[in-house]
Amino acid sequence: MITSEEIKASLTKALHASFLETVDPTGEGVYWVLMVVNLACGAMGPVDQHRMVNDALKAEIGDQRIHALALKTFSPAQWEKLGS
Repeated sequence: MITSEEIKASLTKALHASFLETVDPTGEGVYWVLMVVNLACGAMGPVDQHRMVNDALKAEIGDQRIHALALKTFSPAQWEKLGS
């Protein structure tokens, strides 16, 4: 099991994201919905964006503290267009 704070710390360190949101829909701490806004996302397609997040959480996924992720990734420009 992993906490939201641990996920945010790993992502902040690796990605320098401008916005992070973590949701634990099951309350069990193993399945997470993540929303990530990162400048690098503007230069990448969706698969590479998700790969970047997965790479940032490689240790947490590898030791099975995270069993599943649902990712929503955006560049700052995309995020702004959404009005968020």
